[in-house]
Amino acid sequence: MSIFLEIAENVRMGKMKAVKELVQSAVDSGLPAKDILNLGLLVGMNEIGERFKNNEVYVPEVLVAARAMNAGVTILKPLLVEGNVQAVGKVCIGTVRGDMHDIGKNLVKMMMEGKGLEVVDLGTDVAPDTFVNTAIEQDCKVICCSALLTTTMDEMAEVVKRAEKAGVRDRIKIMIGGAPITEEFCKKIGADVYSADAASAADAAVELCK
Repeated sequence: MSIFLEIAENVRMGKMKAVKELVQSAVDSGLPAKDILNLGLLVGMNEIGERFKNNEVYVPEVLVAARAMNAGVTILKPLLVEGNVQAVGKVCIGTVRGDMHDIGKNLVKMMMEGKGLEVVDLGTDVAPDTFVNTAIEQDCKVICCSALLTTTMDEMAEVVKRAEKAGVRDRIKIMIGGAPITEEFCKKIGADVYSADAASAADAAVELCK
């Protein structure tokens, strides 16, 4: 079994200690950091993402897999920076103003990182201007807004308006999601993409970054 497969397998199983050791050993044996990331860590996380999409695993399994993956990424980060390895794209994510829920947002963030995206996490209760200003300042291709309350859904429309006002709608896409959100609502407010689950959101973000 190649070390890449072993890393992927241990990410899938959420074995953080084993992932750390395997990644370190791959680095020590001179394997490129980019390959360890793409052929090992991300392969394992992608598989968990697919299984999650098909209801074969649940949130706890995704969380432990993501934790294991991040442990490996931490070792690789300085090497990836040295090698000037570019992320697939950059997005910012947050739960909209007035809403303190973050489980869904965190799950989407993990899935996105598992696809090789760089994610700027704005946390919860995020004002529309903060989404737009961050996207502009950090050169994000996508703004991802999450809401769990019907009372905070309209904040998403506000984000779209602020992005239009700032004149960046042609280059920054807006994705929305959360329990009360629908495709119909997405069209109504003029957002670009609605995703029903974390794994689909990650796939959609990768496409938008292309």
